[in-house]
Amino acid sequence: MTMTAEEQTSEGQHTIPIEGEDITPKKDGGVLKLIRREGTGTELPMAGDKVFVHYVGTLLDGTLFDSSRDREEKFSFELSKGQVIKAWDIGVATMKVGELCQLICKPEYAYGSAGSPPKIPPSATIVFEVELFEFRGEDITEDEDGGIIRRIITKGGSYSKPNEGSSVEVTIEGTCDGRVFDERELKFEIGDGESLGLPAGVEKAIMAMEQGEEALFHIKPKYGFGNAGSEKYGIPGGATLQYRITLTAFEKAKESWEMNTSEKLEQSGIVKEKGTQYFKEGKYKQASMQYKRIVSWLMHESGLSGEDETKAKTLQLAAHLNLAMCYLKLQEPKLAQEHCDKALEMDLSNEKALFRRGEALFGMNEFERARDDFQRVLQLYPANKAAKSQVVLCQKRIREQHEKDKLIYGQMFQKFAERDSKKEAQKGKGESKVNSNKMEVENGETEVASEAKA
Repeated sequence: MTMTAEEQTSEGQHTIPIEGEDITPKKDGGVLKLIRREGTGTELPMAGDKVFVHYVGTLLDGTLFDSSRDREEKFSFELSKGQVIKAWDIGVATMKVGELCQLICKPEYAYGSAGSPPKIPPSATIVFEVELFEFRGEDITEDEDGGIIRRIITKGGSYSKPNEGSSVEVTIEGTCDGRVFDERELKFEIGDGESLGLPAGVEKAIMAMEQGEEALFHIKPKYGFGNAGSEKYGIPGGATLQYRITLTAFEKAKESWEMNTSEKLEQSGIVKEKGTQYFKEGKYKQASMQYKRIVSWLMHESGLSGEDETKAKTLQLAAHLNLAMCYLKLQEPKLAQEHCDKALEMDLSNEKALFRRGEALFGMNEFERARDDFQRVLQLYPANKAAKSQVVLCQKRIREQHEKDKLIYGQMFQKFAERDSKKEAQKGKGESKVNSNKMEVENGETEVASEAKA
């Protein structure tokens, strides 16, 4: 019969002394820590950090059941995310880099009454020797490009997080090179941050937080103030920012699936006006975010009829046209073209869609395709003077491109001709040398024959 770890202890069969500091929040003796080697520095891992460790796991009698050292590969996990046993989340959070410690873990902080057959018996107290090599903050960017790194100071109280359009209440402290440049309590809607002087990375950071959470974010220039910096805050171009943010409260915006058709149409009309106001103020990114909400709400609506169908189509068409204009202003012609294509799927002869697609193609140096769109505009709307001017400009660019191509190909053909000429010359020299040698041999033979006759 298999004995539990406690039964083994009572029988004196354990070889590892039960000793160490109780590091459990409840002080119930569930995790005892004994430092074998001190670490360096003062910083400890925070919730959400990715930690890298080596470990050796044994039963109280010294029986080995797992070892990363035997595999010669460090083990990594995200702290306080429930990816490992409770004892590890508690214990590793108390370690410094370079530290080596022993964790004695009671079953309620390890594998419970079930154990982990066949190596860990039921209700087993187990022992881990853990060495911490490094830890790093959590990358919250979609592309995981390291642009926004989070270090959680205080965990939040729920799994719900703000979404686009949420009303949030936050306390922020922005620093750069140790200098505090922004310190405020704010209440605003996600999407309006730029108008309050917040870089895009701050809104992305807030959308990753839970209510009550306090966290430190390291924000690289791409998500901060970019290469331009911020004159208002005295931030130089290319600066990395640090923001300490507390999400005090938030009210989540309704998701598309939470709204009925009437609500979607009503909200679409509201955010359309909001986007138009942003556009007039030159805030094209913020404007585009509003128009994208309309597209996401209405793109899957089907079975509409009458007035609702007309209204939905009008709002979607306007959203795509306005998104195309925003992306042209933001110098992202490919995205502008995509939204023009979608607008033209809804209205094949739409003047604005054809014209803006022409502008997008022109921006991508696709002058012939751009000319075709502008000519199409003129066919349908002969009074459009701007399209006429753009056709002339496209023709000019096409001629310039032809001249450039002609010059490039001319130079290319000249090089080929020179190369072939050189090869012919070398070939001629080779043949001349062979003939010369042949003549010398023939002359030699003649001379020998003459001498023989003599």
